[in-house]
Order: sequence, then structure tokens, then C-alpha cells
Amino acid sequence: MKKVRARYAPSPTGLLHIGNARTALFNYLFARHHGGDFIIRIEDTDTARNVPGGEESQLKYLKWLGMSWDEGPDIGGQYGPYHQLKRLDLYQEYAQKLLDMGLAYKEYKEGSDKFAVRFKVPENMVYTFNDLIRGKLEFQSKEIEDWIILKENGIPTYNFAVVIDDHFMEITHVFRGEEHITNTPKQLMVYDAFGWDYPEFGHMTIIVNEQKKKLSKRDTSTLQFIGDYERLGYLPEAMINFLALLGFAPDKEILSHDELIEVFDEHRLSKAPSYFDRQKLAFINSQYLKKLDDATMKTFLIPFLKDANIEIKNDVWLTNLISVLRDRLDYGAQIVEYYHTFFRDEFEISEEAKQELNQFDRMQTMNLVETLLTKIQSLSFDDATEIESLIKDLGKELGIKGKALFMPIRIATTGEAHGPSLPVSMLLLGKDVITKRLNETIKVMKEQTV
Repeated sequence: MKKVRARYAPSPTGLLHIGNARTALFNYLFARHHGGDFIIRIEDTDTARNVPGGEESQLKYLKWLGMSWDEGPDIGGQYGPYHQLKRLDLYQEYAQKLLDMGLAYKEYKEGSDKFAVRFKVPENMVYTFNDLIRGKLEFQSKEIEDWIILKENGIPTYNFAVVIDDHFMEITHVFRGEEHITNTPKQLMVYDAFGWDYPEFGHMTIIVNEQKKKLSKRDTSTLQFIGDYERLGYLPEAMINFLALLGFAPDKEILSHDELIEVFDEHRLSKAPSYFDRQKLAFINSQYLKKLDDATMKTFLIPFLKDANIEIKNDVWLTNLISVLRDRLDYGAQIVEYYHTFFRDEFEISEEAKQELNQFDRMQTMNLVETLLTKIQSLSFDDATEIESLIKDLGKELGIKGKALFMPIRIATTGEAHGPSLPVSMLLLGKDVITKRLNETIKVMKEQTV
């Protein structure tokens, strides 16, 4: 069997976005699964639309996602160069061959000696290929007009250059978006003209947003660019996992980089539109965050706190903060939101927490909260164990234990019925905040008895 060679060929007209990243990923996974080569080629012939930093963004975020390549603009390779603008002589040579064979013709600009080269579409031809995802596809040549292969400035059009490049780079398989289906017959014409073998094509379905509309750069409801997700604190392992599920259905959702390569199967790629589910992405990322050890999590979260001008009092304080908030996080930047919620000035007991509070003996709970308010005044609030001991002693003194002891205290200090370590949470909040919240809880409870 011929060695698999797949490629990702972006144009530097924009930054790496969700659709392109998914295209790159499927080509990458296919190549790696079959022990083949993965190639990056920059299609930079649309000079008017190329943006500064476009190529750099593509390469940077492909690497960030964990993809590596065997040949490309940054590392070279035996089939280079890997920029189309550096391959113009090759396109012009093969355009001339088509002219010489009578399969193309010059179209002169009126009143000028400048000309474009058009491919002469054969009459009464049927172009057929077996799409790896969609099965047999067929096109009639009568539905296609003669099309330009070389513009007046000597720069090739996409459908011509891509064939020349894929042939000479020995590309065997091409996975790309379904918008390229209608380009395929034009490309097959060029393959046929030179007697070259076709690569195998697989056209992936569109990605739709929550309104079931095609995801596009103009869609403001969904973050488009991979760089946005890095800045928000999504992990690359989670992003590549999520992207792989946009049109591919493995037997489980959480898969490591190596597992994705192992289970990737082009026969399991979906024919139906792929739904960009933000909640699923958040869930997947939260699972990867939970796997981070404490030291790694701390290093990961510090920049988000600093960017929000949140004072990190000391290492112990930071460790406690992260221990309290880490399991709530869907992405890194969320630590800021939860920090402000946790330390909010306006204290409010949620309706759920109020109902939980009502399940206990009212007078006993009131006595518990009032006694706690008195006793914490003597604490230094330097150590969570000091607070833990106080709560245990308080339970013994008042003859309260278990849920009836801990839940009212949690609700009275955090406003929530459930959460992480209560002593650590109270330590972080500090004596002044705890005092204020206990007073407010007592006020609420007294109002309820009126």
C-alpha cells in the first residue's frame, strides 16, 4: 500500500479558527493513525486578503493543540517549497503544457497584451469519485463553464494550484470542508488532463452553532478563533479532544491525544452537520482541569488572577483559594468570576439554601449561628485547623452533629448548601466577612419567624 500522505493547506488570510482547526486535525489524525506523513502547505496566492500574522497564528495554534508535522514552511522537506508564491514557475510551466495540448486557451484583456489562461472544459463528460464520507458523487461537465487556471498576473487560481501541489507533494488523501465538493470536478479535469491519479477525497460536514446555523466568521454568538480559547484558559488537550468530536463519533467522549490517533476511523465520520456544543466543550475542559495536580493548577491560574489585579496575599492563601474553587472551573479565566462571587460584598442566601436550612430545628440552628458568631471573635483566623476545631467543639457543646451542624454553618457563611472544605472556605473569607454574614443570616432567620 502506498504510504499515506495527508495535508492541511491554509491561506494566511486569517487566524486559525474552529473550522480550519478541525480540518487540520482530521488530516493529522488520519495520517498518524495510518502511520503516514502530515504536511503543512501555505496557500498564499490571495495576496490582497493575506493578513499580517496569519501564517504565524496558524502554525502557533496547531502546535499549541498538539499537532506536529513532517514537512512544512517552518521545517522544510523534500517536496518544498511549502508556500505557493514560491512555486509560481511550476504552475506556469503546467499551464503552458495545457496550452500546448490544446486543453486550455488564452483570454486576452481587451486592448491589452495581458491574458488569463482558461481551462477548456470537455464536453459530455461525467466526473465521478468516491467520497470517503459521502460515497459516490457525480458531476456533469455541461454544468461547468471554462474556468481560469492562471490569472493575468501569473498567479494560479485555487483549483489549478491545489492539483499541481497535491500531485507533486504525493498527497494521497484530502479531508476538507463540504464547501469544496463543487470544486472537485474542476480539479479532476486537471488530474485527467495530465493522466495523474486522484487522491482520495473526504468532505466533512459543516459545523453549526446553537441556532443550527452554519458557523461562520461573522457569527458573534460563538468564539471563532483557537487563540480566544487559549486566552480564556481552555487546555489544548481538551480543545483537540472536543474538535475531534465535531463530525467523528468514537465510543467515548474523553480521549487523550494518543487515544484519538488510535481510534480515529474515517468510516465513522458523520454525514450530518456537526453541532458546536459550548456546554460539551466546557464539560470536557473541566474534566481535564480536574486532572491537573495542585502545582500545575496553581501555575496555570496565577496569570488570570494577576491580569484581573487580584492580590495574591501569599502562597498559603493562593493554595486555599484554588482548593476551594478549582472543582467549579470550566476554564481558567473563570477563577476571576468565582473569586468575585466568593468574596462578594452583598451576601445573599440562595433559595435552595434557605429550603435546606428549613429542614433543621429553627431554635437549635439560631442558637448554633449566634454561638458561632460569639466564639469566632477569639480566633486568629491564621489556620483552617483552628476553625475546624472550633466547629467540632461547638457541636459537642450544643449537642449537634453531622449535617445539622455543618450545613447551617456553611449556609450562614457562604450562602450555599454545598461546597468544598468549610474551614478553608471560612479561613479565606476572613473574620470580618464571616462576622458580617453571620449577622445577616441571624437577621434573615429572625424575619422568617415573624
